[in-house]
Amino acid sequence: MTRPMRITTWNINGVKARLETAAAYLRDAAPDVVCLQEIKSVDEGFPAEAFQALGYNVATHGQKGFNGVALLSKLPFDDVARRLPGDDTDEQSRYIEAVVSPAGGSLRVGCLYLPNGNPIGTGKFAYKLAWMARLEAHARAMLDDEIPFVLAGDYNVIPERADAKRPDAWTSDALFQPESRAAWRRLVALGLTDAVRACHPGPGFYTFWDYQAGAFQKNDGIRIDHLLLSPAAADRMTAAGIDTFPRGWEKPSDHVPAWVDLDID
Repeated sequence: MTRPMRITTWNINGVKARLETAAAYLRDAAPDVVCLQEIKSVDEGFPAEAFQALGYNVATHGQKGFNGVALLSKLPFDDVARRLPGDDTDEQSRYIEAVVSPAGGSLRVGCLYLPNGNPIGTGKFAYKLAWMARLEAHARAMLDDEIPFVLAGDYNVIPERADAKRPDAWTSDALFQPESRAAWRRLVALGLTDAVRACHPGPGFYTFWDYQAGAFQKNDGIRIDHLLLSPAAADRMTAAGIDTFPRGWEKPSDHVPAWVDLDID
């Protein structure tokens, strides 16, 4: 590759409903690897041909009506794994992983849609925390591998007060509970780098705005879509950011793409 490799994550909020939006963004931004969450489609119903026409290889882990994740890559990929290790009884489609192979090395990319966890005090919140513990264990295991990795997706966690325009409005939400944030800190403490925060340490950077009450126009958002890099991947980071402009398009997702550039060569 003659330029940095761009990995983008985007909760598309229904791939069939946002197909034109997704295609327009991919034609414009041309990321090398794309992690999609909440595709809301079974594997056989995923519109793979539309993405293949844009030059992407496609792998999915779908589920009817909700959840579901997909990996798109302009580079060859192999070792595709569906489902987060640690609980064979978990039937929700929330994780897919593959090794992409640019000229100059290999990179493992994990695409995740972490459980929302609301309402707190229910089994949904317990499932969220258990899922985060499994993710931490998986990240720890991958650190023993020599391949650099990126864990990208909708984490459904607001890490810090600076990651919300009005943090006090989220104190009763599972996304901002002390337990959720502590699980995030344990994950990062393994030695992972929050790519966007590393490049943009100040406030005002968000990836999600509610559809109601003109939240986007007021920039009343939160940052819950993250790319965590292993040390070997972080050493190759050249830039990271958030593309907010698709949120202003017709029929947008309530999330926007976040990305990181890595100099794999």
